[in-house]
Amino acid sequence: MSMPRALTILVLWTAAAAGADNPFVRRNQVVEVVEKVGPAVVNIAAEQIVEQRVGDFFFDFFPGTTRKFKTQGLGTGVIINPSGVVVTNAHVVEGASKIVVTMLDNEEYQAEVLGFDENNDLALLQIQSAPVALPSAPLGTSSDLMIGEPVIAIGNPMGYSHTVTTGVVSALKRQVRGERGPIYSDFIQTDAAINPGNSGGPLLNALGEVIGINTAIIRNAEGIGFAIPVDRVRKIAKDLLKYGEVRPLWTGLKLATLDQREAAKRGLGTRRGAFVEKVYNGSPAAEAGLRPGDLIVEAPGGAVASREDFLTALANASAGDRMPLALLRKGERRSVALVPRAVPESLGVDLLDAAVGIQVKPHRGGLRIATVVSGSPAARIGLEPGDLLLGVNGRKVESAADINRILTRDFDKESVVLTVQHGRRAYTLTFGL
Repeated sequence: MSMPRALTILVLWTAAAAGADNPFVRRNQVVEVVEKVGPAVVNIAAEQIVEQRVGDFFFDFFPGTTRKFKTQGLGTGVIINPSGVVVTNAHVVEGASKIVVTMLDNEEYQAEVLGFDENNDLALLQIQSAPVALPSAPLGTSSDLMIGEPVIAIGNPMGYSHTVTTGVVSALKRQVRGERGPIYSDFIQTDAAINPGNSGGPLLNALGEVIGINTAIIRNAEGIGFAIPVDRVRKIAKDLLKYGEVRPLWTGLKLATLDQREAAKRGLGTRRGAFVEKVYNGSPAAEAGLRPGDLIVEAPGGAVASREDFLTALANASAGDRMPLALLRKGERRSVALVPRAVPESLGVDLLDAAVGIQVKPHRGGLRIATVVSGSPAARIGLEPGDLLLGVNGRKVESAADINRILTRDFDKESVVLTVQHGRRAYTLTFGL
């Protein structure tokens, strides 16, 4: 005999009402994590003053006239220290003249940039005039992440404050090309929705620990989001707090990815790894016994299938750390210990000398080529003593310190681009490193 309709509705209503009275029915880990970490997540408004040349009819009578106007970018950050230290993406605050962070309770504070690292798209901010202690999020680890484990993202997508999305770890160690061109390695991939505005917000595990910093580097992607692993974030934040910039490590290795095609070209079978093309004299790699032609196949963190895999392992190391490496030399497996150290202060001018074959000296507020090594790439292309060195890798240089600063950041690139003036003409020349 079926239950009367009115009685059925009464039973369902009574069960729902009982559930509403019991907070444990709806309170799960996601709710608890959001309540725990949500107050440490901030919205970031970065104001930038942009100058634009005026091109209308009236102002064409006044050449060089420009107008200034304000633009505002939105992003997310997470407080990692009760003193008000915030981590976010570098692209969120790049070029900002004013930064305002908004808390969960709508309190607003101004913030200043402590340092940023474009190569890893990370920046640190300091909240100004805040209370003695602010809510902060605990940092976990990304070293033991499991594919499929649940994750939670909190951010400011499209300006919608403190939006919560959930998903799982979809993949690890992803290499992603950003919209501006650089390749980012070792990213966490997740299907938790990450849209413009989420950039800089935390990716959290089920314990409420930060395991990554979200970055919306692929627009209009559905079900595909990426985050910078927190172990790398922790190391970079340490450098930014101490130096205001990331201090790269010097190994003296010049590497290339060995894939199937490249292996066949070099007659090395189908092995994959980081192929050692060059070892600089007196470098940590030379001291460790590495040689050109070696193939690095394993480093701290696991197997090495590419140059980027090795650079990821290096990014998680500090100066003086012992890095055990497994390599193949003429088919024989060997083990070495590489101990990277801080980059030499004269690295830039030393690289130009060793790889390009030029030495420079100050000249009237700029730099003049003093020596061109016979038989060097610079000599073969026709550079001469007396030519002016105007730029390195697209940046103006006026001193040896400028060269050192630029190439300290770019020394692991495959080439260096020099802007040189010969007579009245300037040329852009590319040399292998």
